[in-house]
Amino acid sequence: MPITAPDDDPQGCDDPKLSALLAAPARVVTVVAAALIDADGRVLLAQRPPGKSMAGLWEFPGGKLDPNETPEAALTRELHEELGIDLRPACLAPLTFASHRYPDFHLLMPLYAARNWKGTPQPKEGQKLAWVRIENFKDHPMPPADIPLVAMLRDLL
Repeated sequence: MPITAPDDDPQGCDDPKLSALLAAPARVVTVVAAALIDADGRVLLAQRPPGKSMAGLWEFPGGKLDPNETPEAALTRELHEELGIDLRPACLAPLTFASHRYPDFHLLMPLYAARNWKGTPQPKEGQKLAWVRIENFKDHPMPPADIPLVAMLRDLL
């Protein structure tokens, strides 16, 4: 028996404007992100620095893939460049992903969880860092694409 949504559609699954937006052609940008989880169960968030789009919002560290780069290789490279830490790709556990339409592009963002790395995360690109308990994420405004990832992370922790 098929599952049907109630007439008022609280999930927004029958919103024709949203469906049209998501179906419209868009440049797809793939970035990878990490939920670095410390021994106390806190997650590292990075604040986007002034001058970048969405400056001041908090996000999971990571970045864009280079051509022909795997997500795991990109993430280990980005975490080294942004935070000065070393991490083996085998220490990355795929957790979930975000698929979000921004006005100028569509973002596809796999989120990996990691609990093991070498070094202490340091802000290498002018960003602020914060170790945050999942219940305190509400105090750290995030970009729209990152917000749905928090629920999956909450289930993990």
